[in-house]
Amino acid sequence: MIRTRFAPSPTGYLHIGGARTALFSWAYARKHGGQFVLRIEDTDRERSTQASVQAILDGLTWLGIDWDEGPFYQMERLDRYKTVADQLLAEGKAYYCYASKEELDALRESQRARGKKPRYDGRWRPETNKILPEPPAGVIPVIRFKTPRAGAVTFNDLIKGPITVANSELDDLVIMRGDGVPTYNFGVVIDDWDMGISHVIRGDDHVNNTPRQVNILNALGAPVPVYGHVPMILGHDGERLSKRHGAVSVLQYQEDGYLPEALMNYLARLGWGHGDAEKFSKDEFIEWFNLEGVSHAPGRFNQEKLAWLNQQYLKEADNGRLAELALPFLAKQGIDTAGGPALADLMALLKERTATVEELADAAHIFYRHNLAAVEDLQARLEPAALPAFEQLQAELNTVVWEADVLNRLFKDTAKAFGLKMGQIGVPLRLVLFGTAHTPSLDATLVALGRAETLRRFATAWPHALAALQTRGG
Repeated sequence: MIRTRFAPSPTGYLHIGGARTALFSWAYARKHGGQFVLRIEDTDRERSTQASVQAILDGLTWLGIDWDEGPFYQMERLDRYKTVADQLLAEGKAYYCYASKEELDALRESQRARGKKPRYDGRWRPETNKILPEPPAGVIPVIRFKTPRAGAVTFNDLIKGPITVANSELDDLVIMRGDGVPTYNFGVVIDDWDMGISHVIRGDDHVNNTPRQVNILNALGAPVPVYGHVPMILGHDGERLSKRHGAVSVLQYQEDGYLPEALMNYLARLGWGHGDAEKFSKDEFIEWFNLEGVSHAPGRFNQEKLAWLNQQYLKEADNGRLAELALPFLAKQGIDTAGGPALADLMALLKERTATVEELADAAHIFYRHNLAAVEDLQARLEPAALPAFEQLQAELNTVVWEADVLNRLFKDTAKAFGLKMGQIGVPLRLVLFGTAHTPSLDATLVALGRAETLRRFATAWPHALAALQTRGG
């Protein structure tokens, strides 16, 4: 059975790069009827927090990435790592190293000064005919893996192709710290082995770790997973992705009014493709996904394209669902929807013109809060010649059938009767009733607002409009 995993470190939020890695790993398991395991690599005790763990779980759940097993926590498995480390020590495949941090810093500085690659020199590595010094008193040693000196590690990366690294390029890495906590390269190996992970799909910043991990697996006689390293994500300008490019928490996109299916679709398309398909469902993504389709080049995050894709999903979304999503935004903005139009009805009217749920909520303000238009806007758009038309229009609105096509005809007939253009009627009327010149089609907007509220607003705001006109000298 194919088993993949996502193993984040809870030292911060779930970011875009991590979410895409999780998505690809999850989709590969789902595609092949396998299992997806969630593991929390929380051995960085200074930086790991429960808040970060929760943010990761919430981010995955919001995106729709479910897991079959876990979450497993490395700090709950310390006894297991110690057991394996002791086995390697007993078999002569690992050894205690008593070198202090100061010694190692001096070693690296000396190597750099001589133009050499900084690396551990094996000073505590047991060798035939080598006499080791007495362990210094009071020093708690680390455990280092005894990397083979000869040969090479070759693995076939499912994305990058065959990769070979000579063992002479690798030094003896620390696998257990003095406090009994495993290093990344050791913990991940034992976890993947114990959890039966068959395919490791992760970011290509881990390519250099893979030969080390393969050597440890070989020393343990454990099966070696198949690896696939996904290229990193860059900003639209080709620079390393940062907050200014949109590299924020996945949950920040939820707070900003993006739909999870839109973000999932965008992340799937960021560095992977299926022909020319830009928009596809979760089920289609699983059906089409393969690692052969993953680009060898870094993906480029484009906020505008994400917003466009989110807009397409908004247009198709259920209006009741959008109303539920928009309600918290309105509440946060101090907008009370009680007594106003049904929010779901407004979603149908507004979603064609917005890119996020937050924008939907902003656009709905005009139906629940009547703001008087700016005097300068009224002076610029309301013409003295149109006043008789508005007087007749106000009277007609009391009796006309309250349907969009009827209202549309009323506006056109009124404009024609007074020798006006539609803009001379529609724009000032929007300013009077909504305080803005920008709304969806006027007839549909008034139907949503309702006759009673339309007339109330007209009566309230018309004197303000006339006063603005008189101020202009009209």
